[in-house]
Amino acid sequence: MIQTLGLKALQRMDPEKAHGIALRALRAGMVPAWSGPIPTSLRSRVLGFDLTHPIGVAAGFDKNAQAVTPLLNTGFAFVEVGAVTPKPQEGNPRPRMFRLTADRAAINRYGFNNDGMEAIRERLAAREQGGVVGVNLGANKDSADRAGDYGKVLRHLAPWVDFATVNVSSPNTVGLRDMQAREALEEVLTRTLAVRDEIAPDVKLFLKIAPDLTDAQIEDVAEIALATGIDAIVATNTTLSRDGVRDPKRNEAGGLSGAPLMTRSTRILARLAARTEGKTTLIGVGGISSGADAYAKIRAGASAVQLYTALAYDGPALVRTIALDLARLLERDGFAHVSEAVGRDL
Repeated sequence: MIQTLGLKALQRMDPEKAHGIALRALRAGMVPAWSGPIPTSLRSRVLGFDLTHPIGVAAGFDKNAQAVTPLLNTGFAFVEVGAVTPKPQEGNPRPRMFRLTADRAAINRYGFNNDGMEAIRERLAAREQGGVVGVNLGANKDSADRAGDYGKVLRHLAPWVDFATVNVSSPNTVGLRDMQAREALEEVLTRTLAVRDEIAPDVKLFLKIAPDLTDAQIEDVAEIALATGIDAIVATNTTLSRDGVRDPKRNEAGGLSGAPLMTRSTRILARLAARTEGKTTLIGVGGISSGADAYAKIRAGASAVQLYTALAYDGPALVRTIALDLARLLERDGFAHVSEAVGRDL
């Protein structure tokens, strides 16, 4: 009841302000921890990480690493902070976050607003250690060497993270998505991998892609992933498409997330899974708000999934609901363990 009342109050506020209050509530211990057992069928070992279940928090929710431990205590199996850029960055002018209630969606044009790698390094170093934590790597919009920014952030944060995600797919920094083109992508991954291999070979390196890629671009991503040996692909970021969106705010500029992204992002995920043939781990994100959604991503090839936008509508207790629903779906279909369902729809 308390969570329901709190959500109703937050949903009457400006979305960015409400998000800030939610983070403060997490830090203050006002969000209850997971209670009760976690089904053993959900235990996952992904890229060497032992997870109690395959559900994590996507980048963007805790941009500045302010609530990592509270999010883990709430029940998420892993947390990805950021995106983090070398220098602090204010991002785009406000308003820059819009709630599309009729579609259970959101549009944001934040523009990599964050406190910068120095401040975030201090928070990660000071936090209570434990749990699987990653960082989403970004580039400053005014950088003369965007490809080098990813490795620069990784150098600063590697001692305190388990994985790092190269984000070249945000639609809110001008020209950033151009780095998904083959030659540019090969350069940024090669340079970032060289930093990883030099200073922190145990840190896993992921690539996060857009849901608006063409078939040829998806083919390029798969080939580059296999050739470079990155550890995982995160599919997907927000979309510029507005297909099927009804809310009057649909024409706001920025990336769309939430329920309307589910089908598009899952289709991209499945294409990557078919192309990489299980040789590259896939993380499914985009539109998940139920156990059935998480199950669809897993059956399409995801070994783990991430949430963000649905939390604004259902609150942090959603992770428990999704996990238990996922366990029931696995049992219904005769799977003793979630790993057995990965890629079953291919």
